[in-house]
Amino acid sequence: MINNMNKRQMLYKRIMFACIGVMISILTVGCERKNHGDADDFMVYYVNSSETGIISESYEIQADMSDLEAVVNELITMLETMPDRLQYEAPIAGDIKLINYSLKDKLLTLNFDRKYNELGRTIEILDRAAIVRTFTQLEDVEYVTFQVEGTPLTDHSGNVIGNMSADTFIYNVGKEISTYEKIELKLYFANETGTKLVPVYRSVVYNSNISMERLAAEQVISGPNTDIAFPTVNRDSKIKSVNIKDGVCYIDFDSTFLTQTQSVSAEVALYSIVNTITEFSDVNKVVLSVNGETSFTFMDFAISGPYERNLDIVE
Repeated sequence: MINNMNKRQMLYKRIMFACIGVMISILTVGCERKNHGDADDFMVYYVNSSETGIISESYEIQADMSDLEAVVNELITMLETMPDRLQYEAPIAGDIKLINYSLKDKLLTLNFDRKYNELGRTIEILDRAAIVRTFTQLEDVEYVTFQVEGTPLTDHSGNVIGNMSADTFIYNVGKEISTYEKIELKLYFANETGTKLVPVYRSVVYNSNISMERLAAEQVISGPNTDIAFPTVNRDSKIKSVNIKDGVCYIDFDSTFLTQTQSVSAEVALYSIVNTITEFSDVNKVVLSVNGETSFTFMDFAISGPYERNLDIVE
């Protein structure tokens, strides 16, 4: 743990923010890749000057990537320093001070002074999103957690926020920040023989910052909670990004998706995702990718989207 780190005096104060109609707008999320410790093409995230979203800028880490402490300290300095472009705001700024940090088992704990609790609700979430998305690009940082003078950070309702990953902060139009809602999803899993799909309805309480398409895809990965249906994809698969454009949902997985551990056909696995996502009225087609590659081989089956709903495969 490193205590009492030197801070640069910030020259600018935050502008007043409007709480009505604010949403987390994460730019450059689409097809963004985790750098796995590579100093090239690293992104540092800032809050935009209107305090309605976060913005990223390319940054080349100067420290030796094998010296994790030096890398973290360098990124802290960047997050404390006002960018040259005045339309950006540093997320660790003004009266907010980082007392110390610790990193253990890929969990980065950031301990702020009591002034952190004086941040407005909206700007606090945006600052937190920028900080978490910056650090979780490092291979050695999977989660980030916040403390205020040694006490875990809580939300406006008094609930401990806990560990956060980059996926904690997803853009979702028209939703209030940090609220929870309940939805009934229609998910598709395999039948007993793995040759057909079986619809399963599931009620889920979810954070409204997460898009429903991502939520549904994650539910498919997690598998069914009934004995009338069976999993379709590797449960260790990770979703790297989900984006919607012109009625097409783009889902990017990590390479674990290619390792099939279930006794199902490739078509069943594919359409368990496609049919689930196209249940949403704003999605007509689905494009799958692995590490950004939209054409790949999955169980000897060549996948190259977009794919539309296929009800012929439903039992």
